Amino acid sequence: MARALHNIRNIGIIAHIDAGKTTVTERMLFLSGAKHRVGRVDQGTTETDSDAEEQERGITIYAACVTFRWNQWHINLIDTPGHVDFTAEVERCLRVLDGAVVVFSAREGVEAQSETVWKQANKYNVPRIAFVNKMDREGADFERVLEQMVQRLGAQPAVITLPVGQGPPHVDNPFRGVIDLIRMKMLTFDAESEGREFAVSEIPDDLKDEAAIWRERLIEQLSMQSDELMERVLAEEEPPEPLIRQVLREATLARQLEPVLCGSALHGIAVQGVLDAVGEFLPAPDDIPAVEGIDPKNPDKKLTRRPDPNEPFCGLVFKILPAKTGDWYWIRVYSGTLKANTRVYNPQRDKKENIAQLWQIHATRKERNGQVDMVGTGDIVGAIGPRYSITGDTVCDPRHPIQLPSIEFAETVLSMAIEPETSTERKKLSEVLEMLKRQDPTFDAEENEETGQTLIRGMGELHLEVIKHRLLREFKLNVKVHPPRVSYRETITQPVEVTGQCHRQIGGQSLFAEVAIRMEPFPEGRQPVTVLPACPPDSVPPDFLQVVLEELRSCGEGGGPIGSFPLTRVKVTVLECRWNEHSNDVAFRIAASDAFEKGLQQGHPVLLEPIMKLEIVTPEEHLGDIVNDLQQRRGIVTHTQNRDHDVVIEARAPLRELFGYSGAIRSLSQGRASCSMEPLQYDEAPPDVAKRYQM
Repeated sequence: MARALHNIRNIGIIAHIDAGKTTVTERMLFLSGAKHRVGRVDQGTTETDSDAEEQERGITIYAACVTFRWNQWHINLIDTPGHVDFTAEVERCLRVLDGAVVVFSAREGVEAQSETVWKQANKYNVPRIAFVNKMDREGADFERVLEQMVQRLGAQPAVITLPVGQGPPHVDNPFRGVIDLIRMKMLTFDAESEGREFAVSEIPDDLKDEAAIWRERLIEQLSMQSDELMERVLAEEEPPEPLIRQVLREATLARQLEPVLCGSALHGIAVQGVLDAVGEFLPAPDDIPAVEGIDPKNPDKKLTRRPDPNEPFCGLVFKILPAKTGDWYWIRVYSGTLKANTRVYNPQRDKKENIAQLWQIHATRKERNGQVDMVGTGDIVGAIGPRYSITGDTVCDPRHPIQLPSIEFAETVLSMAIEPETSTERKKLSEVLEMLKRQDPTFDAEENEETGQTLIRGMGELHLEVIKHRLLREFKLNVKVHPPRVSYRETITQPVEVTGQCHRQIGGQSLFAEVAIRMEPFPEGRQPVTVLPACPPDSVPPDFLQVVLEELRSCGEGGGPIGSFPLTRVKVTVLECRWNEHSNDVAFRIAASDAFEKGLQQGHPVLLEPIMKLEIVTPEEHLGDIVNDLQQRRGIVTHTQNRDHDVVIEARAPLRELFGYSGAIRSLSQGRASCSMEPLQYDEAPPDVAKRYQM
């Protein structure tokens, strides 16, 4: 079911929690005719929040894909979570999407997770448009949101719809429509038709001057992107509408500008303009540069795949939904075509995979009557049949292998112990946890053979709570759950050079090997422990050197000397290997392990604890109590600013001190303050914390 490339739009809806992403998605589905009624988040009737946990909490937890048509465009839309604990869902979706709609609340503006998703979009060079939602809410301020976009995000907002009024009906100047600054017309929407019907009229006299100022500002921004438009401006000619749209599209694709629209998704005001902007200004798959990868057999050789149906097939697995009838793999097709009942190659696993069935995706379910025989370049599809692939793996034509860059996810910061009650439950728990790990790349689990406990790790309290509820309610497991624990790390603080030795008699055989290494702090390393060879050429047989490197990497995967927590930010360089006729692989493994242990002990090891970035919004009268409480939690306030009658506090604090913090600030503020947090970095823990874990 190949589609015309220039008419496909693969987009994501991204934002801070409660900005209205899911409501925007619902309104788009309704306006496009894909739904006959608009679902509501508070009633649990939305299309993309179909999981019981999502409906109960009123938030998006799992990314969901919906497809629909708007005018000539076929839109694959992914609604993503806004809570930081589930930011991996945003990460993997932005990795495969071509464009994004960033939703901001007109009242709250740019919030903590707004910055996170904006940076994620920057990371993957995703062009985007912005929609300032909730213009009919008390405290809505369109211009303040624009200022925050510039100051906090480094954005270049290009306003193409201007709100007429702002706030609910009972204020003096309520939000009642928008002015289209490209057509210079006023649009007013009919509440009875749920926003489907709207009237286009001339701009009222009392708004003409303001509209002219904003229009001039837009044209000035665009003229900096186009010589032709600049010439018309200098000649004082009115630029034609098609030229304005063309330049705006080119500037958006080049990420020089972000078109900004406004409205109210809940009441169906001006969402049509967002759909039009998706089609007009966001990229089609053939607007995207060729994807780059490597030859799996020769990693130094770079390969590319253009978005062309005639190129060899290449795709990326970006999400897996486990199921008893066969896991469901979401694949973005970058080139060529993918057919059902064919085999593809996974270079990361060096395995061939069977593609038994292909399905169009509807939310997190197979679309009714949506089984297809083939999909083409630029499309997103669900496949049944693969067995070995995981999130971030490439699938490609076996005759033309290519390996695309995978998807990197943040480290987990919190863990929780669970214990099965019986041996039967233990086996069932193991199977369920393996399934959850396939579904969620930021979730991990391992069993401690000594205690019988299973340790599960996640991105935060809410993440682990959702996992716990699924184990107890969805999978009906009889397990004990223990309180969450912080996931500490260990590193060294000083460089050190040491020599590990093996001068032993084992089984009547003399063994000899010496390995000299330099161990040093390495904050820039992408791996927790980076191991590099720096031996003089031909000073040691290659087989022995390879054994040393393998042993050092294996040691790096173990725990540190303080509390046996995972190591990080460590670089190990092999300086010299000494050998004689009594040397063998065993001797060099012993010497390498000895050198690694000495390096850790002499490198002044320290415990690292996760630090969280907080954004707290509180009425001013509770500011003092909240700041005092933060200081008692070893928190540091980095910035405060006023927002209407509230104060926004930006701070950082150790995760260990923040368990149950959302409830604490509600208690301190009589339920009026709110908080969001996200992982910031790992810092050295105070000595009293480290002593508690000293082995």
